[in-house]
Amino acid sequence: MFFGEEMNENDNNNLGEFTIDEWLAYVMDANKSEVGETSSSVDKVDLNLCLGGEGTSSGVERDGKRSKVGSFALDCDSLFPSAPSLESRPISERMPNSSGHYVCSISDDDGSLFIFDSSRMGVDENVSPEMDDQEIRMDLNNDLLHKVLSFLDQDSLCRAAKVCRQWRVASAHEDFWRSLNFENRKISPQQFEDMCHRYPNATQVNIIRSPAIHALAMQAISSLRNLELLTLGKGLLGKTFFQALTDCTTLKSLVVTAAILGNGFQEIAIIHDSLRHIKIVKCRVVHVYVRCPQLQTLSLKRSSMAHAVLNCPLLRDLDIASCHKLLDAAIRSAVISCLLLESLDMSNCSCVSDETLRGISSTCGNLHILNASYCPNISLESVRLPMLTVLKLHSCEGITSASMAAISHSYMLKVLELDNCSLLTSVSLDLPRLQKIRLVHCRKSVELSVRSSVLSSIKVSNCPSLQQINIVSNSLQKLVLPKQESLTSLELQCQGLLEVDLTDCESLTNSICEVFSDGGGCPMLKSLILDNCESLTAVAFSSKSLTSLSLAGCRAITSLQLACPYLEQVSLDGCDHLERATFSPVGLQSLNLGICPKLDVLKIEAPIMVLLELKGCGVLSEALIDCPLLTSLDASFCSQLKDDSLSATTASCPLIESLILMSCPSVGSDGLLSLRRLPNLTSLDLSYTFLTHLQPILNSCSQLQVLKLQACKYLTDTSLEPLYKDGALPTLRELDLSYGSLCQASIEELLACCTHLTHVNLNGCMNMHDLNWSFSVAHPYLSTTHSEDDPPPFHAEQSQRFLQYLNCVGCPNIKKVLIPLAAHFSHLSSLNLSLSANLKEVDVACFNLCFLNLSNCSSLEILKLDCPRLTSLFLQSCIISEEAVEFAISPCKMLETLDVRFCQKISHTSMGRLRTACPSLKRIFSSLVPV
Repeated sequence: MFFGEEMNENDNNNLGEFTIDEWLAYVMDANKSEVGETSSSVDKVDLNLCLGGEGTSSGVERDGKRSKVGSFALDCDSLFPSAPSLESRPISERMPNSSGHYVCSISDDDGSLFIFDSSRMGVDENVSPEMDDQEIRMDLNNDLLHKVLSFLDQDSLCRAAKVCRQWRVASAHEDFWRSLNFENRKISPQQFEDMCHRYPNATQVNIIRSPAIHALAMQAISSLRNLELLTLGKGLLGKTFFQALTDCTTLKSLVVTAAILGNGFQEIAIIHDSLRHIKIVKCRVVHVYVRCPQLQTLSLKRSSMAHAVLNCPLLRDLDIASCHKLLDAAIRSAVISCLLLESLDMSNCSCVSDETLRGISSTCGNLHILNASYCPNISLESVRLPMLTVLKLHSCEGITSASMAAISHSYMLKVLELDNCSLLTSVSLDLPRLQKIRLVHCRKSVELSVRSSVLSSIKVSNCPSLQQINIVSNSLQKLVLPKQESLTSLELQCQGLLEVDLTDCESLTNSICEVFSDGGGCPMLKSLILDNCESLTAVAFSSKSLTSLSLAGCRAITSLQLACPYLEQVSLDGCDHLERATFSPVGLQSLNLGICPKLDVLKIEAPIMVLLELKGCGVLSEALIDCPLLTSLDASFCSQLKDDSLSATTASCPLIESLILMSCPSVGSDGLLSLRRLPNLTSLDLSYTFLTHLQPILNSCSQLQVLKLQACKYLTDTSLEPLYKDGALPTLRELDLSYGSLCQASIEELLACCTHLTHVNLNGCMNMHDLNWSFSVAHPYLSTTHSEDDPPPFHAEQSQRFLQYLNCVGCPNIKKVLIPLAAHFSHLSSLNLSLSANLKEVDVACFNLCFLNLSNCSSLEILKLDCPRLTSLFLQSCIISEEAVEFAISPCKMLETLDVRFCQKISHTSMGRLRTACPSLKRIFSSLVPV
């Protein structure tokens, strides 16, 4: 797109969509307009892009004021020159076009016509034509702006150029454009020549995958006298280019990628006195001759040459990897000519032999890094490379256990990689400086023995035959040996070892415990993972350093003994055959043994443990628990737990606050009486036990707040009398009597007289009949169950009740619920009567009731509510009519959620009536209409 052409709104907002051809066309126009143009009457059009010009970033002073600097837009792919300054023209010469933008035509002295349209310049449409240029740009100090822009990459500079004219000029300064990147761009030799003239100080040029790279490269080395890095590729480079390369004296680095050198069958000579780095990768050529006295690094990687002659006395780094056609003699001749060579990569050179390595070892005394991976013909026989620090031998079929003798002479070796050496059976090395060793996919390796005081990294993986590992190191901190199925012997002398992971080492035996116990060679070990080591049967660790132990999936373990005073974490998931466990002493704060269903004998000495779960240890018969800070003990379903174990536990754990003995039928009165040793006990669960009375609890647990007695079917009707007649357990707040057999009278008196209860659960009580709480303030218990001669219940004079949550789920004999205001349940906030199939009438007047659940009360017909704060009402699967629901919810001014799904008598047309009856409704759930 050029000046004067139509531009739509999207083009104006996305100037960066212009192609490199348009950019270069503008640059050439700029060259023409800059030569010899002067005017005394009109400001000239300055199209200098400031990538190679002088002084334009700070502006040119003309007649005591800043001249109008031509503007242009920079984006990731393009730079745009400005039109002549609109403000410099008289008003009469400016007129708005059809889109409202100002258009101006200017004639230069040579007759050239410039058309300026504000719509093409990114100028704000709202800016008045009379406004001075200094008023519409973000005027910053030029030095400050230059400093700010110096932190941006070139893409960001292109975007910054759109801000204003000053930023356009500043962002084009040559300091920011030393690198010219034409990769994957179509640029002609003439265009490239113009660019080189415009940027004479450029130091880097990239013309990969550009057409005619030979001509462009010739132009670059002839025009850019400061060129230091030249990157070429994806084309044909003729012999003349390499001949002319000598004249580019400033060149330091040459990169040629995927190119044809010469015509692909000629000898290429690279002769240069200043080159320090050459990289010729994936190129097609037959013979390469390099004579560069200053060259330090040379890469011929993946190129097709059959011969290479090097005359580079200072070469330090040579990469000839994957040069498959390079013969063994050619490699030997090229390498031994580089006496100062330090790094050599000859991987995937299948012709390399031990003879070449011997020649290299006798000539290149400074060789430190050698990569001979994928060289099947080398075995290192009689090879001595004493100065090596890094040796990589991946997939070398000739490397065997005999090769270790040659490697042992590399006493400076720090890194050794032996991946996929299929014939290697044994690795035994004593190298004082070895820091890293890799042994991966060596399927025949049976033994690994490494001795090095500085060894810090070992990678052993997928060596299915490995049976023995012996490691001596003072620096190794982490050892990971996963899935070594055949590993049976592990010897470690690692003073600094902190973490060990032996996951899925299925053949490890119980002797491994000696390795990681005190005196076993790992005095600082903190974390040990033995997951899925299925051959372990009796595990015993005694360690003063171990803090984390994982035995997950060790299904064969039957005995566990841990004497680790600082042990903080232990995982026994899947140890479902564990029968005896001793934790004495340990530093655990919590322990879950409920996943060990066969646990019979348990001993725990844990000074700081606060939480212990034995839930599910159904055969646990002997438990010695010495945890003075224990606050929570869950022994649910420990059916064999007897009074003596419970008594011993309460004696040694006096701080217990929560005790769960659900389904512990062997616990009797003696055990419950021992609870008097627990002054802090506030929560007790005796559900599903054979209790006949509560006297041991009443005598022992004076501070109890939560008491759960679910399914205690042997409790007599008089069991609760001490609660509501004698004022026993005055701090009790939550009582669960679900699925019990207490009579109606006992329950009614409990609710009427135990005014301090806040949570009561009566779910599934067969003897629970109508909840008719229509007693008066003067008689807070049902008159139908008391005669005038009976003494009044304890605290009968108190009319205020603190009950908040009442659950009577699934009580089949409840037919009517009546809670009037006179009952004084002013704190009741939640009432759940769901699944009470015979419930027909509900009449509730509770000021603070928020939640009422009557779902699946299939007989419900009458519903009366005087609950001004009710917010949720659930009536699923009820036969109640829509008129009854409408009448019930009318007084509920705060009701938000109503659930009437599967209510057969409520049609989809009733939703509007219900919303009218209760305007506060926000959600009505119905199976007939969408929610």
